[in-house]
Amino acid sequence: MRKFQNSLIRVYLFIILFQPVICKAQGGGGIRWTEDGENITRLEKGQLIKVHVADGKSDILVPASAFVINGKQVQPSSYKFNGDQSKLLVFVNTARVWRYNTRGDYWLLDRKTGAWTQIGSKRPSRSLMFAKFSPDFSKIAYVSEQNIYVEDLQTGTETQLTTGGNRRLINGTFDWVYEEEFSCRDGFRWSADSKTIAYWQVDAAGTRDFYLINNTDSIYSRIIPVEYPKVGEPPSAVRIGVVAVSTGNTQWMNIPGDSRQNYIPRIDWQGGDLIVQQLNRKQNETVLWRCNINTGASKEILHEKEEAWIEIMQVWEGKYTDRGFDWLEKGKSFLWSSEKDGWRHLYLINAETGKEKLITKGNYDVTAIDQVDEKGGFVYFSASPDNATQSYLFRAKLDGSASAQRLSPADQPGNHFYTISPTGKYAFHRFTNHKVPMESEWISLPDHKSIGGDQRLKLALEKSLTRPSSVEFIKIKTEDNVEMDAVVSKPTNFDPSKKYPLVVYVYSEPAGQLVQDEYGIGENFLYDGDMANDGYFRISIDNRGTPVAKGREWRKSIYRKIGIINIRDQAMAVKEVLKWKYIDPERVAVWGWSGGGSATLNLMFQYPEIFKTGIAVAAVALQLTYDNIYQERYMGLPSENREDFIKGSPITYAKNLRGDLLYIHGTGDDNVHYQNAELLINELVRLNKQFRVMPYPNRTHGINEGEGTTQHLRTLYTNFLREKCPPGGR
Repeated sequence: MRKFQNSLIRVYLFIILFQPVICKAQGGGGIRWTEDGENITRLEKGQLIKVHVADGKSDILVPASAFVINGKQVQPSSYKFNGDQSKLLVFVNTARVWRYNTRGDYWLLDRKTGAWTQIGSKRPSRSLMFAKFSPDFSKIAYVSEQNIYVEDLQTGTETQLTTGGNRRLINGTFDWVYEEEFSCRDGFRWSADSKTIAYWQVDAAGTRDFYLINNTDSIYSRIIPVEYPKVGEPPSAVRIGVVAVSTGNTQWMNIPGDSRQNYIPRIDWQGGDLIVQQLNRKQNETVLWRCNINTGASKEILHEKEEAWIEIMQVWEGKYTDRGFDWLEKGKSFLWSSEKDGWRHLYLINAETGKEKLITKGNYDVTAIDQVDEKGGFVYFSASPDNATQSYLFRAKLDGSASAQRLSPADQPGNHFYTISPTGKYAFHRFTNHKVPMESEWISLPDHKSIGGDQRLKLALEKSLTRPSSVEFIKIKTEDNVEMDAVVSKPTNFDPSKKYPLVVYVYSEPAGQLVQDEYGIGENFLYDGDMANDGYFRISIDNRGTPVAKGREWRKSIYRKIGIINIRDQAMAVKEVLKWKYIDPERVAVWGWSGGGSATLNLMFQYPEIFKTGIAVAAVALQLTYDNIYQERYMGLPSENREDFIKGSPITYAKNLRGDLLYIHGTGDDNVHYQNAELLINELVRLNKQFRVMPYPNRTHGINEGEGTTQHLRTLYTNFLREKCPPGGR
């Protein structure tokens, strides 16, 4: 999900997906810049339009009346033009794979005749994935049922390029864990000459199935197998092939190392060679290989090691998934991010020699690459040197010759998000803070001026100056001398002479930040009512280990200590809050989803003297049950430090439960398996610890499938909280 979404929606989506994934399945259907950077195209009200940014004038490229296929009006999920825009490829009738609707049907519109042609018409309905034009626009390649096909647009001939594809041998796309943890979905890349295609092949034959059981759709249960490598299990073997479109022959790249002890999260073309990024099993060492596509021979061009883990999935990951590297100097160099000097900075790497040049300098983190304007000599990026709850636009010279220049206005404190033209001349700007709902405008750069006299953002900011807010951003320093950002929401009609209940909303793991200066940050999407009006204090705290812009040491301090350091930070911060005379220490509740559910359990079990009520949703009760890529990245390998996984698991401390606990989980959760619920239930029963549990049959990690589910969940959550942690001042 794009991070410029409304914070309430963004946080909800983040939780149901466990990790933020910033990618647009199938390339997305939103704003597309034309090559000259003067216009954008987008789908709007059922039609495809082109808008000239400078004056806002628009033209209809494809009217809604043209989007009729076989007599049925369709709304494309995404679209792609060929070179002269005479043909339009659209993605329709989509279906969900794991997280996103990445399979469906593709149709090609001839804009001159108005005729539609189905791509892959011989393939099963809704089975096509990631269809894209060859660079010369003569062909379209796609994946169907784990094999890659190519269709000649002149003759209509369909050619199968790979064979043997099935659930266990996957060509051109990925298994569950690669998609979930590396956001790898589209698994093939055309060469510039349109003669070959590079692709991933995932061999999941050695990965054991985890069985989900559907007990409700028939009088007999149905088993749903998911190839899911648990912690300690070796990764699926992955190799990279280059297939010749004319012959279907594949040359495999010879990447050193055991394919079952390494990952390949990224590939890209560099001229006639292929660049492959390899990551070791522990994810603390990465190598870039240049591969000869004719022989498969590989040569090392970059090697980096880390004591903790290497962060390859940056917040600009959507661009990385679609395009590989940012190449400069006609492919002679590329941008690279690294935390090796203690901050996440950008480097210019010579692709031949590996020589590097630091582009961004200073004690701050680059949090997103927004655009690269090689002709102008700038990289545009997001950062927030002074406040980790906010985000601003900067630009730096690509030659590293000058300090970064901030472009976001000083009188707009909050979070800024940009879609910048290829030339760096214009941008679609979105802004929010805790008092300003998400507002947007078109601006020119680098002066950051509204185009066409648009006053919406200015008026929204002026209005916010007199708008009261119950939300306050504070810093909390604990007895461990750790200072953390927190966001607090006060009750309506707050009376400091009374004592109020405190509700702590937590995530706390390296996959997400909660304390952000965005509108709606104080809202609770599961509470059926108004928490402020009902008389609750609410707080969220970003502990050490959360992925905030505070430097490498802050983020990596949690290595091998999930369930320990984050839990102590949260508990000690709440301990400081309990010193406020208007907080009732007998009414302290904590809740969270996924990693936040795990934190909720750990806080209830490890610090029962502080947390009296807990609601844990879809939690990992035992770290050894989760997938290998995520858990091993942050915790190491259980063969080397199994004790850390045990120490960090809530189930280890279940004996300490004293408060009121509600545990919620979907039995069809393919991410955090319902197995965690049963393991925890068994342990609590063994210990005669009383609690409540709510299983949602066949619901996945988001617990949002089925009629009435969301409202039932909200009602359940709200009733339990009101019962066990009653609202209002006393």
